[in-house]
Amino acid sequence: MLERTISDRQAKEHFAQLLQDVSRQSQTVVIEQAGQPMAVLISVEQYRQLKERRAAFFAMLDEVQQRTRQVPPEELEADIAEAVSAAKADN
Repeated sequence: MLERTISDRQAKEHFAQLLQDVSRQSQTVVIEQAGQPMAVLISVEQYRQLKERRAAFFAMLDEVQQRTRQVPPEELEADIAEAVSAAKADN
């Protein structure tokens, strides 16, 4: 995915072209104001994918919460610490 950064002034002057670039070429455009990133212009397809991933992530969190509802917090913390240690050892 191609990403570029432009100023808010450039975005205003070339907005129609930006829309075409984003929708047809799957570009991502970061829009800055006074050198600070303020917004990102992405295609509708990229936006839909982000929404789907977000929904799937929160659904997974809800499922984990439901499955671990009866597990004591100390046991969960110990399991998490063990998983983190194992992941660090793999790296």
